[in-house]
Amino acid sequence: MRPIRPFVPLAAGFALLLSGCTMIPAWHRPAPAVATAWPTGNEATDRTDLPDWRRFYRDPVMRHLVELALANNRDLRIAQHQVEAASAQFDIENAALFPTLNGGAMANVQKEYARIWSLSQTSGPFYMRQYAVGFGVSAYEVDLWGRIRSASQAAFDRYMADALNRENMQLSLIAAVASGMLTWVADNQAVLVTQQVLDSRQHTYDLVLQAARTGTVTALDVAQAESALHDAETSLQIYTRQRAQALDQLTLLVGTPLDDATTRTLQTLTSLDAVTAFPNVPAGLPSDMIARRPDILSAEDVLRAANDDIGAARAEFFPKIQITAANGTASNNITRLFQSGMGAWNVAPQITVPLFDAGRLTAQLRVAKARKKEEIARYEKTIQTAFREVADALAGRETYLKQRHAQDALIASNDRQYRLALARFHAGYDPYLSTLVAQRDLYTARLGGITTQLQSMTNSVTLYKALGGGWDSAIPPRAVASIGGHIL
Repeated sequence: MRPIRPFVPLAAGFALLLSGCTMIPAWHRPAPAVATAWPTGNEATDRTDLPDWRRFYRDPVMRHLVELALANNRDLRIAQHQVEAASAQFDIENAALFPTLNGGAMANVQKEYARIWSLSQTSGPFYMRQYAVGFGVSAYEVDLWGRIRSASQAAFDRYMADALNRENMQLSLIAAVASGMLTWVADNQAVLVTQQVLDSRQHTYDLVLQAARTGTVTALDVAQAESALHDAETSLQIYTRQRAQALDQLTLLVGTPLDDATTRTLQTLTSLDAVTAFPNVPAGLPSDMIARRPDILSAEDVLRAANDDIGAARAEFFPKIQITAANGTASNNITRLFQSGMGAWNVAPQITVPLFDAGRLTAQLRVAKARKKEEIARYEKTIQTAFREVADALAGRETYLKQRHAQDALIASNDRQYRLALARFHAGYDPYLSTLVAQRDLYTARLGGITTQLQSMTNSVTLYKALGGGWDSAIPPRAVASIGGHIL
């Protein structure tokens, strides 16, 4: 048997050497369309460190809920499967850089009549047989102008963008779970405060009703006390419903029903003060720190992919070279198929030159360039949105602390006013209306204090997320090998 000629490997190696260039435009990262510094009062320093999310979310219940969400949240699973699909798509595009080697066997038996071929005077049939075994390359495109390489690079950049989107989803999920837990605790605290107010108003109503029987208060006082009682009952149901809905939302984020131990531990948090405080985010972080956010890096990778698409569109204007080749053995007798001298091979190169396409290729290039401009605008908007989120959170950090101090002072003054009004009512100096007004002001102030504290703590979560904290900014790209300058 004649040795098989190594023309297929040689053709593949020659093709790789030819396909070393691309027509991808030079990459330049667009300049951020934002200010170079944070708003006044947040001067930049060289500090670029943020604590890991496990050190930022120090409350043990909150950390447990976040860990459950990272393991069970369905949106995060969807994002992970999208990354896997993008990885597979890159493999598909990259495989086109190399020849596809196929093996095959063929048998062909054909019945003919001797008279048709003037082989004899008889009209009897005879049989034509052909057998072949071998391997070959079918329609392999030599990537001389980098069209396939550009498409492969674009697929890789989109894979990286999807991987970063998954990390951004994780960052957002962690913040959402933390905010969801804080909302539940705030609603739980509001329920307990409203229950206290309801108990107080029930006690006051009983006293007013008893005093009415002795004639020391009027029927108007009784009606006002009864109205206040029903108002508290209504508020209690409202906050009870909000607390249940907050737990439903938290369960959805976690992605699995909370076990009894977690639920019992959560119910012990009767005040936002019971939640472990967040560490302070370092002041004076540099404004370019947001460039490490996964959503910004993802938008940049999408922009890179659009830039790669221009290279692929440019390469379409140049000739395409395709190679079809086969090597093996052939015989008209299967018993002699593998005997010496039965070798057979063929090579069929083909070149295609675009001559007239009614402007299709030019339109494809215009589309690719327009897509790049679109992605530039989207990239710039992503940075602007990130800058606004950080600026808003920094402004919140400056004001929420002062607001909480003012709210605490308001609660203290309303508490004194209520106690004085209640004492004057019991002494008979003032009607019950003054006590009712003071009590309502105190209740409103206490609810306002819960809301302010919730907003302040949620703002800390937002600032940490907006600065890009809570994910591994050193995520390496998928491990790739390189042969002849090509990504594998």
